[in-house]
Order: sequence, then C-alpha cells, then structure tokens
Amino acid sequence: MFKSKIDDTQEMVKLNFAVLAVSDTRTLETDDSGALLKEMIQESGHNVLDRDIVTDDKQLIRQRVQQWISNSDIDVVITTGGTGFSQRDVTPEALDPMFDKVMDGFAVLFHQYSAAQIGTSTIQSRATGGLAGETLIFCLPGSRGACRDGWQGVINFQLDSRHNPCNFLEVLPKYSSR
Repeated sequence: MFKSKIDDTQEMVKLNFAVLAVSDTRTLETDDSGALLKEMIQESGHNVLDRDIVTDDKQLIRQRVQQWISNSDIDVVITTGGTGFSQRDVTPEALDPMFDKVMDGFAVLFHQYSAAQIGTSTIQSRATGGLAGETLIFCLPGSRGACRDGWQGVINFQLDSRHNPCNFLEVLPKYSSR
C-alpha cells in the first residue's frame, strides 16, 4: 500500500523496546497481542528488553511507561490496548500528556493502513504516538490484527535505520550522530 524503501547496503541499527499490554482481562500468559508484538519486533532484528501488563488505569499506565522513559536503554515503547471508546479505555488519556511531541502522522497512516484491512471499523481506534524525552511511544489497539497492521504497515519501517528517505533514528539523539 505504501512505498517504503530499505537500503540493504547499510547495516541496521538494533533498537531496544518495551511492550505494555493494557487490559482488565488478560495476563502476561494470555496476552496474545503483546506476545505477537514481541515476536514481530524480534523478527525485525530489534531487542525487547521488557514486557508487562497493567489494568486500564491512567496512573498505572503512566507509571509503567514513565519507568521505561527513565531507562536510557529503552528506545521505544509500544502499548497495546485501551485505545477504544469504552469507559475503561484510557491509554491515550494516560500517555498524551507525557508527549513532548505528538506524532499526528502515525494515527493517520495507521488508520489508512487499517482501513484497507478492516474497513470503517478502524474509526473505533484512538491509536496515537509521540516522543517523550528521548523515547518513542506508539499506542495500538488491543487486537492481534491491529498490532500486526501497526507494526507491519507503519512502525517497522520508521524504526529501521536503513529506511529512506527518512526514519526516526535520525531524530533520536543517541542515534542521530551516526
């Protein structure tokens, strides 16, 4: 659907990720979406340093993500769940105030890609992303399909240092001097 160009003559820079599932009903053992994200991230050549699950509670979500932002080893946080319209869905409300810069384009591209997969049902997601300090954060819906769409359709390319004409490593201070 989208043109993404990888320069295979360059060496890929491995990033360090943390994955957070937001759910009132799942455990780490039953969290299929978080497990899928971890698998796709690792298959792409990156590292997953931590994975956790918290309930749909603004303070718990914010606290866990803040711990990862404070850890200089974590480059990217991906959350899954809590982006819908039910009363318990609070991931955007928890994390949007933490963003130094909002990544409006992520939501746009996610919805375009998702619409091609599931049609107008994508409108029920409030996927979002931003930069908090030196950590990129992407908030995806809780379904496996949405996690697959978000990773394969958008995130994976922008976090590949070989992607042209630009990628997010160029704006992360610890990688931009390369």
